[in-house]
Amino acid sequence: MQAKVGEKGTGDGIISVRTGVPGDGPRLVDWNRRLALESEGLELDATRLALGVDAALRDEARGRYFLAERGGEALGGLLVTREWSDWRNGWWWWIQSVYVEPSVRRQGVYDALHHHVQALAHAAGDVVGIRLYVEHKNERAQRTYARLGMRDSGYRLLEWAHEGHQGPA
Repeated sequence: MQAKVGEKGTGDGIISVRTGVPGDGPRLVDWNRRLALESEGLELDATRLALGVDAALRDEARGRYFLAERGGEALGGLLVTREWSDWRNGWWWWIQSVYVEPSVRRQGVYDALHHHVQALAHAAGDVVGIRLYVEHKNERAQRTYARLGMRDSGYRLLEWAHEGHQGPA
């Protein structure tokens, strides 16, 4: 699936979206490390992260990465994971690990990724919706998600994690 770059794009460039493959691992690890540092000030364990990225790239039951490209150059990506809803008898897809290269932000890269995932969710037939979580202070991302039709779910995200797996306090 392809999407034209919007008004904020660089001319008539086409952004295409493809499924991640094992060879994308190093790039995805780098993007995830930069994402954690940028958004949460968190240094991720590179070995653990590489194993986690590789596990998802090799097993779609764990997640599915998508990368946006223009002219063969990777611009950004995200991970989709699934959660079963007994209440709705269908899957929620979760968008995670969103990263867009700083030099191409605000040029339609995330829009292309989002629309691609949304189209796949519609086509799947058993997906009840798409969810994501965003840092409270990341207002720019929140505006982007709202512009694409995402709304506050009314839930607060709570977690418990084994020692050594927690994020910042």
